[in-house]
Amino acid sequence: MIDFFRGLPLWLGVSVAVAIIFVRGMVYYWIGRAVGPRIYTSKLGRRIGEGRLRRVEAMVARRGVLAIVGAHWVAGIRHAIPICAGVMRMPLPRFMLGSVIGAALWTPPWIVGGYAVVWGWLKVFRESPPAAAALVVAVAALVTGLVVLRRRRRGGAPEETVAQDQPGSSSTPVG
Repeated sequence: MIDFFRGLPLWLGVSVAVAIIFVRGMVYYWIGRAVGPRIYTSKLGRRIGEGRLRRVEAMVARRGVLAIVGAHWVAGIRHAIPICAGVMRMPLPRFMLGSVIGAALWTPPWIVGGYAVVWGWLKVFRESPPAAAALVVAVAALVTGLVVLRRRRRGGAPEETVAQDQPGSSSTPVG
C-alpha cells in the first residue's frame, strides 16, 4: 500500500486516504446493519463489554451525525460508532454525511503530519545519526513513562471487560 502512495502528488494521496477512511466507515456501518443487535452478545461484543457498546449507542442516539464526525478523532470509538450506527439503523444518508465530513476533517492532518514526521526524521538521521538515536531513546522513554504513569493511576489492574446488561433497545432507528 505504501508503494501506491509513492510518487503521488500530496493532494491526490490525501484524497485517496480520505476515500479509504470513508469506505472503512461504510464497511463498519454495514457490518453493524447485517449483524444487528447480536453484536452485543457476540464474542467481540462480550470482550468489549455490552455496557460500553450501549454507551456508544446512546452517544449515537443523542448526537447523531455529530457523533459520526467526532468519532474519527477518538481511537476505539472510531470503529465502534459506525457499527452501532448500523445496528441502530441510522439512516444511510445521515451516516454518509457524517462519515464524509469526519474523514475529510480527520485524514489530512494525519497524512500531512505523517509526511512531516517522516521527512523530519530522515533529515535528522541524515545530518546527525547520533541525534537521531538520542531522539529514538527519548521517544521510547517518554512512551514508557506514560504507560507506567497510566497503569499507576488505574491501580495496575486491567479493566473488567464484561459489563452488566443495561436497559435499552438497539433496534430503534436514529433520526
